Amino acid sequence: MSPLICRRSVPATHRFSAAIPPLLQRIYAARELQQDTELSLSFSELLSPQLLHGLDKAVSLLQAQLQQQGRVLIVSDFDADGATSCALAIRALRAFGFQHVDYIVPNRFEYGYGLTPEIVALAQTRGPNLLLTVDNGISSIEGVAAAQALSMQVLITDHHLPGRELPAADAMVNPNLPDCAFPSKSLAGVGVVFYLMIALRARLREEGWFAQQGIAEPNLADYLDIVALGTVADVVPLDRNNRILVNEGLRRIRAGRLCPGIDALLRLGKRSRETLVASDLGFAVAPRLNAAGRLDDMSLGIECLLAQQPERARAIAAELDAMNQQRKEIETGMREQAEAGLRSMQFDDKTLPAGLCLYQADWHQGVIGILAARIKERVHRPVIAFADAGEDEQGRAQLKGSARSIAGLHIRDALDAVATRHPGLISRFGGHAMAAGLSLPRDAYAAFSEAFAAVVAEQLPADALQACLFTDGELQATELTLETAQMLRDAGPWGQHFPEPVFDGEFQVLQQRILGGKHLKLVLSPVQAPQHAVDAIAFNVDTAAWEGCNNARVRLVYRLDINEFRGQRSLQLMIEHIERCAV
Repeated sequence: MSPLICRRSVPATHRFSAAIPPLLQRIYAARELQQDTELSLSFSELLSPQLLHGLDKAVSLLQAQLQQQGRVLIVSDFDADGATSCALAIRALRAFGFQHVDYIVPNRFEYGYGLTPEIVALAQTRGPNLLLTVDNGISSIEGVAAAQALSMQVLITDHHLPGRELPAADAMVNPNLPDCAFPSKSLAGVGVVFYLMIALRARLREEGWFAQQGIAEPNLADYLDIVALGTVADVVPLDRNNRILVNEGLRRIRAGRLCPGIDALLRLGKRSRETLVASDLGFAVAPRLNAAGRLDDMSLGIECLLAQQPERARAIAAELDAMNQQRKEIETGMREQAEAGLRSMQFDDKTLPAGLCLYQADWHQGVIGILAARIKERVHRPVIAFADAGEDEQGRAQLKGSARSIAGLHIRDALDAVATRHPGLISRFGGHAMAAGLSLPRDAYAAFSEAFAAVVAEQLPADALQACLFTDGELQATELTLETAQMLRDAGPWGQHFPEPVFDGEFQVLQQRILGGKHLKLVLSPVQAPQHAVDAIAFNVDTAAWEGCNNARVRLVYRLDINEFRGQRSLQLMIEHIERCAV
């Protein structure tokens, strides 16, 4: 099914000043901004930590451990948000004067997600006084109880949506708790940890801790490179508060104020530090960091972020890069198998289930999330990909699933509806609106697939199954310039729920050639300005369909990009979608 090309609506009520160029006014208004003051990303306008419920109690727990030099053990998640949250907490707590700070990250293949009783038993061997969860814990009812039975205190920091029952932790900080009035519900796990560290530093400053101990008060802004990476990597909505965090992190990275680990990963991704944008963190750094948790143990990613010496950071980053190459190969094979399976089922757009489940016995548990995302993009349906996950305590074979949704369906709520209607069908689940994880008995897969498709069909409007490419309209030929591309780059950061500007328009193909057997390199001219030539590239196209397309008239959906080659900068259109115009 070809996507519809839809232009974003632009409210007429915006009140931007003449200082904002008309093109940016149009773009910002389509993203629900109204006036100049909303464009300010000054760090001084970050939301106050005092708005986070439970923060005072959490600070008191940490302060007590600091005063007695208790042992703090961080329990991390195994994705990039978890890794950045863990590294940030360790760096800040050590800078505050904590002498006994360590971490543990569950291996997803042995322990699964979160603070489970099994992880608590493993943690006990370290002798901690306090367990600090980062990017997990809000659903760890049994794990918290197990820790407290062993005389450990538990401080939960998380951002995932809570279930009906909350763990009885000693303190919890999560903007999505029912009684939390923090306006930004979209903080990533690393953002929650950053706020906790801000509040703890303020308490210690007030009580004269740094002066008493002869410790230089840490500048937490020095950790914003890590905060920006975790926020972008977790694909949380970039509301204004998150844009402030990401923008400040990017500014510091461009100025060379970044940890050696992120610097090493950027170099491997061939990204310029000086011209870095948010998408570079998402496409060049985050996948390499995530590769450790997907294929092995996220401890390697955390150690990369903790490395103080550039040489060690580069060595660890090289290992992560090799893992990422392996992950790509595994992903390619799984995607080909999934697509072949779909073809064998002979589904068409009308018979394809509203919610799609996929499973193959030899799929890699660490890559099913990426697979679900790739298939979702292809079929424009919520997709859950499953892999074998061993046996439970009763010896019953289990599956682990990773879900990705589309606009219009809250995937965690959909799983909750399945669990409510069919008790016992799902062993456990959790997540966000657009992504979730779950586990279930392998012999329940068929029943779950049917139940999931039924719930999605009920909750998702039929027109939501039609893929739409939303654009910011057409650009005039005079706007197809390097200066416009630079203006748009500077107007970010762009990301989830604050998308990078995308445009549509009709062009004449002046020249075309195939690159690498799968990419289409073009020279185009706007139909309204045949004398204006511009370079463009489309990645991973059906090259057979585009051979010999000189003089063809095409409709594009594209982004403006700056191509930098041998010190020269030029405009290039990055094509998101291309189709021939009807003659």
